[in-house]
Amino acid sequence: MSIGDNSGLTVVDARRWAQILGKYRRPNNARSIAELAITIGPLVMLWTTAWLTFSLGYAWVSLLLAIPAAAFLVRLFMIQHDCGHGTFFTHRGANDWIGRVIGALTLAPYGLWRRTHAVHHATAGNLDRRGIGDVGTLTVREYAALSRWGRLKYKLYRHPLVMFGIGPAYLFLFQYRLPLGFMRNGWQPWASTMSTNLAIALIIAVLVWLIGIKAFLLVHVPIFLLAITVGVWLFYVQHQFEHTTWQHNSAWSVHEAALFGSSYYDLPGLLRWFTANIGLHHVHHLCSRIPYARPLSCRLLGAKPT
Repeated sequence: MSIGDNSGLTVVDARRWAQILGKYRRPNNARSIAELAITIGPLVMLWTTAWLTFSLGYAWVSLLLAIPAAAFLVRLFMIQHDCGHGTFFTHRGANDWIGRVIGALTLAPYGLWRRTHAVHHATAGNLDRRGIGDVGTLTVREYAALSRWGRLKYKLYRHPLVMFGIGPAYLFLFQYRLPLGFMRNGWQPWASTMSTNLAIALIIAVLVWLIGIKAFLLVHVPIFLLAITVGVWLFYVQHQFEHTTWQHNSAWSVHEAALFGSSYYDLPGLLRWFTANIGLHHVHHLCSRIPYARPLSCRLLGAKPT
């Protein structure tokens, strides 16, 4: 696995590629239904098998099954991600309702997450518009101006144990329970968050009633924690790499940020499938409305625009 910096292209190329990639924007509803089925089906099967093996006394088998189950849960979140961009189905209502249902399973309130992610796409790499939908990042000058306590807090925040351990659990279990960043933006962020919270509570209550609290905690929690850790890692590495670019608002452009501020995470084929090709993140930011960043359109970037 490697991370590319896309340094062989120019901003002019980025604009041309954005136009070329536009032809791949239209979703295929039949394929999307199939993608949803081959994601949810194995996830349910693996989850059920993990619970059965746990109930028979083979907890170690249940923990092993958490790994592929988490991979399918990551893929389910990627479908929610595409629904948020309005790219999974041709009809907006289908995208929104499927996204809302998945949000109750991933613990990410769909409406709120969609808004924060839209802000991320509109501001990625912009030094003057940080703070929503991104990983907290300081320039060297900003870091040097901090107090000793401020530097310690920043180091702790960026430490791998926090970023990929405590951080994902805090984000999905606590931060997503309130519409942080949008609490004064009317009723819609609250409706999205609180309706998702209610759905989550009902799902947990039903599962605990069916299999018991111990089985729920020891079967589902490992799957969920693995999945959100992978998700946060992917989001981190897609914009936090050695040759990424940041600009102040006066010099910032969406095409430059997409091409030079988003990575090409060259994953093996199986991992590309589980992550819905999100590793081709420069493609995604150049044209976010391509469903699951179709490999055909991504392979086009191996050629020069004419």
